[in-house]
Amino acid sequence: MSDTPETVTAPKVTDYLKARRGALVGAIFLMATSAIGPGFISQTAQFTITLGSAFAFGILISVIIDFIVQMNVWRMLSLSGKYVFQLVGQAVPYSGHVLAVLVIFGGIVFNVGNIAGAGLGLNAALGLDTKIGGAISALLAVGIFLYKRAGVVMDRFLVVLGIVMIVLTAIVAIVSQPPIGDALRQTVWPDTIDIATITTIVGGTVGGYITYSGAHRLIDNGTVGPDRAKEVNRAALLGIGVTGIMRYVLFLAILGVAASGVTIDLASSSANPAAQAFGHALGDAGLRIFGVVMWGAGISSVIGAAYTSVSFFAAFSMRALEPKIRSWSTVIFIAVSLVVFLLLGAAPQALLVFAGGFNGLILPIGLTLLMYVGFFRKDLIGHKFPTWLLVLGSLVCILTWYMGITSASTIFQFLFPPAA
Repeated sequence: MSDTPETVTAPKVTDYLKARRGALVGAIFLMATSAIGPGFISQTAQFTITLGSAFAFGILISVIIDFIVQMNVWRMLSLSGKYVFQLVGQAVPYSGHVLAVLVIFGGIVFNVGNIAGAGLGLNAALGLDTKIGGAISALLAVGIFLYKRAGVVMDRFLVVLGIVMIVLTAIVAIVSQPPIGDALRQTVWPDTIDIATITTIVGGTVGGYITYSGAHRLIDNGTVGPDRAKEVNRAALLGIGVTGIMRYVLFLAILGVAASGVTIDLASSSANPAAQAFGHALGDAGLRIFGVVMWGAGISSVIGAAYTSVSFFAAFSMRALEPKIRSWSTVIFIAVSLVVFLLLGAAPQALLVFAGGFNGLILPIGLTLLMYVGFFRKDLIGHKFPTWLLVLGSLVCILTWYMGITSASTIFQFLFPPAA
């Protein structure tokens, strides 16, 4: 009789451990792929071509900031078991509602650019019209969220996309033969430091909904509490590592082409420096690879932006988290983004830049509220939180406020250009 419980429960325990591991891996790649969207690919290409190896320093700073922000967010939310709007709203009344409005707005604006990026990717990979490619990509994302096991499908889909993007970009990086020695040196000792470049990269890869994507996925899967702290920390580090690897590999792929002396068009309105770099490295195959990478970045960011932004609907009613309501809310969110994309045109460049900058402005707001909770309302977290992490988070918070304030007027000029 003693063997019977083991026979019955062992498969259940195995399934539980697999689901738990799958949830962590899904959160890792949700955060990582959300941080590597079409805007990031375009920005990386442009900054690598203009700054050369010195841009490696900008990538390093963005990864360090990413590390500090995500370690604070993942740990604080997982320990408390609360979504960010719940946690900060309990500390400062209505602040959760304000943050939710900002994140939702920033997410839908960014999602228009994500759909455009996915359309551009299919155009390069298969020759499809950009609008048709964007519509197909949006409909694929809708199909994932309508499936009854949407969470599992989303996790697996993002893992596959993340791996494919890294492998294909690594192939281009190897072929383009970048000056690795110079790149490594300038990663820590750059010839040039461009604050505006760092601001743009940080805003587009850490700000807005991206800050909370992985942490909210953990909460949805019940990966919360002090007994999960070690695996959450490990997952956060792995997520940041995956993001950093993809950023640096993409940088090296384009640097190899730029360092070879090839002229890449940055000036014309139709210029696509990343596509040009991949094409120069591998010819037509390079363009196809660029298309797949761009599409992967676009569709994964569509999924990440929609999933995370819709989780903030619960700031106004917790019923928004009910599976059926959440699925349809996500579908509507993507549909609205698609309609705006089709009305604006194939490549709303000003909107893409504005979205990145706007999400950069959201970052210090949410981070300030979390630092307040960490220092003055530890009772809301419910468990001990490391002071060193809060100190680093506060320093990054001050830095992001500085970057946001100095770039705010420029950001809004993209939507409201000054009169001639």
